[in-house]
Amino acid sequence: MKEMREARKRSILKALTWRAIATSTTMVLAYAATGDLKVAGAIGAADVVIKLFFYYVHERAWGRIPWGRNVHFGKG
Repeated sequence: MKEMREARKRSILKALTWRAIATSTTMVLAYAATGDLKVAGAIGAADVVIKLFFYYVHERAWGRIPWGRNVHFGKG
């Protein structure tokens, strides 16, 4: 049986692009709540470090679960 797994580089790129979107959102909300750009930046920086790690671990764990995947076999 052929196994499909996502490449580590793909998982990393997906994590980085999602973090850019999510951190921007967090920083905007932090600025709206505090009115302080330094505080918003500090919250955004912490957000990146912590959540990037946890997203990667989550993504790799789901990559090991075959449930819900469709595997197509080509001719050859």
